[in-house]
Amino acid sequence: MKRTGASTCTPADMTVADMVRAVTTPPLPVRITAYDGSAVGPRSSGLELRVVSPQAFSYMATAPGELGLARAYIMGKIAMRGVAPGNPYKAFDRLEQLRERVRRPSVGDLGRILIALGRNGIRRPEIPDVETPPAWRRALSGMRTHTQESDKDTVSSHYDRSNRFYSMVLGPLMTYTCALFTDPEDSLEDAQANKIRLVLDKLDLSAGQRLLDIGCGWGSVLVAAARRGIRAVGVTLSEPQARWANDWIAREGLSDLAEARVMDYRQVPERGFDAICSLGMMEHVGVRHYDEYFSTMFSLLRPGGRLLNHQITRRDSTQPNRAGAFIGRYVFPDGELAAPGVVMTHLHDAGFEVVHEENLRQHYALTLERWCRNLQEHWDAAVASGGSQTSLLWGLYMAGARWNFERDTIQIHQLLAVRPGLEQDGHWYPLRPWWNA
Repeated sequence: MKRTGASTCTPADMTVADMVRAVTTPPLPVRITAYDGSAVGPRSSGLELRVVSPQAFSYMATAPGELGLARAYIMGKIAMRGVAPGNPYKAFDRLEQLRERVRRPSVGDLGRILIALGRNGIRRPEIPDVETPPAWRRALSGMRTHTQESDKDTVSSHYDRSNRFYSMVLGPLMTYTCALFTDPEDSLEDAQANKIRLVLDKLDLSAGQRLLDIGCGWGSVLVAAARRGIRAVGVTLSEPQARWANDWIAREGLSDLAEARVMDYRQVPERGFDAICSLGMMEHVGVRHYDEYFSTMFSLLRPGGRLLNHQITRRDSTQPNRAGAFIGRYVFPDGELAAPGVVMTHLHDAGFEVVHEENLRQHYALTLERWCRNLQEHWDAAVASGGSQTSLLWGLYMAGARWNFERDTIQIHQLLAVRPGLEQDGHWYPLRPWWNA
């Protein structure tokens, strides 16, 4: 009697479709086609995964899981039909359903699969140019994580791409942080301007007061602050970002009020800032360094000064701090996320008093939807500017991030804190919020 689920084909005639049948339980939520002409799954699924080359199996065999699949996709060995490459969001539900239908093959089928794959020769494939070395390899080269040197290296790997590429994704405000929507139909530009307005309103600075923006990016907060007469200094580890920011500041005629520096936050020489903002920077710091980070900001602020910290977090503290292999190699090398309660604890331990907190998770999902839309609308120009690997990577990353924000796998929290003042009565801030949400 034939065992249920076992293939009847021999290794010599086993197709890619046969291999898929051997490791999945029908019905499949996607259609899978392959270079050998075989296919499995419904034509009506709306999503086709095409195995373009036998090399796809080398990627998946040498790095099982999301890393191998991402490598194969970025290198064009696996393709998706039915979704746009700049905005493949609709694929993620189907891919999750496919993952849930994967099963352990029978011993016989496993043997036949291995023999069939061996005919093509499983060997170490070419690694995409946009992939960064793993942490262990960088450690062997003498580079420890979250030093000033290593942080500059990892930040550069993410941000030192084409400014033109980023402008096509992020839009004219060049703001690579979560926007703030009053309505789901708001434009990205309006929502980003609203977020920057909210940040500055929460900090409540007057003309002539001093702001430090840690991780200033391309300078959108610096420009907005200087327009209010605030004296603003921004630091970034990315030289292309700093050049863009200072050019923007100069075009606005605000160079007497604002500047962007290529500088680590630990190198800022000034003290006594009236306020500090850190938007989307903490993901690079590392949880072990939170105490150092917040203690440094405490020392940079005057008594009574305010800090606005805006960062991606885990949903809770049961989840690992480290990101997955894909994010670690392609998006945020050495990046770590903590639960919002952990961040708040470190803030208090550094001496701050947290005044207000809010979760902008749904807003980041909407922001990512807009970025993906921008990328797809400018797809040909983005490929010409940043290359096909970068473009495929960013479409995959942003769509996946949107999917995870929507499902509360990750969150983003904005925390407003104050360095306690010198007054004995403890009235370091107004009784109620002084900003319009």
